[in-house]
Amino acid sequence: MKIKIERKEKPDKPKKQKKIPTIKVGTHKKLTISLWVLLIGSMSFGIYKNFTAIDMHTVHEKEIIEKQVVDTNSIESFTESFVKEYFSWQQAQDLQDKRNERLKNYLTENLQQLNTEMIRSDIPTSSIVTSFQVWSVKQHNDIEYDVLFSVGQQITEGESKKNLTSTYSITVYVDEVRNMVVIKNPTIDGKPQKASYEPVLSDSDGTVDATATEEINSFLDTFFKLYPTATEKELSYYVSNQALDVINKDYVFVELVNPVYTQVDNQVTVIVTVKYLDKETKVTQFSQFELALQKNENWKIIR
Repeated sequence: MKIKIERKEKPDKPKKQKKIPTIKVGTHKKLTISLWVLLIGSMSFGIYKNFTAIDMHTVHEKEIIEKQVVDTNSIESFTESFVKEYFSWQQAQDLQDKRNERLKNYLTENLQQLNTEMIRSDIPTSSIVTSFQVWSVKQHNDIEYDVLFSVGQQITEGESKKNLTSTYSITVYVDEVRNMVVIKNPTIDGKPQKASYEPVLSDSDGTVDATATEEINSFLDTFFKLYPTATEKELSYYVSNQALDVINKDYVFVELVNPVYTQVDNQVTVIVTVKYLDKETKVTQFSQFELALQKNENWKIIR
């Protein structure tokens, strides 16, 4: 007897489907918050900087040097006293010795030694100072001053006398309490000479018509006749702003010489030479004026 065994086939297992990858949104909350905080912070900082920004620009510093007015009167007086001693001498030995002693009040010890040979014991001349003039005092540094001066001398030799004028420079040291000493011996120098400059003469430019010119001429004639002897009250009728001072001179008015008139707006500028006779010295005196005139009711000098 045959036994038949039937095998049942196992049904096929269903195939597993592949999972599709997905991105989860909103799960990293801490990172997202951090990014938002960073973004908001950056924007806030930018806005803050925009409103509080400091303009950067280059600052150019200008150094202003104020000229200090130095009183040189004491230096000039010191120099004059020294020059009168230095350029004066006598032939007698005792007088020369006294001169050398007096020079110690002005010269350094080194210069005293140098100048002992200036006047020989047998010198045939004597000298007196007749004039003195300072041309310039230049501040060499904070404590030294260069002085340029001219000195006039009368030189006597026997019965002969002659006058000389020479120009020298010295250097004077001034300490903190204004004590002074000569530190450079009188050294021959040149005095200022006449400049070759010649100013351009002005001419009337036609801005003042003939009628106004006649009025101004009449006004100036009247004023300059009065001016030499005018009191302050009398001047006030012709002059404003104290443009001219009282002079109290015994002058006789002669004429206006070459008046030049120029008008700008309501003011007339006058350049004029006034010819006077000086009754005290008997010379003819030419005074030159540049004035500004203005007419309200009458003409008046305002500057």
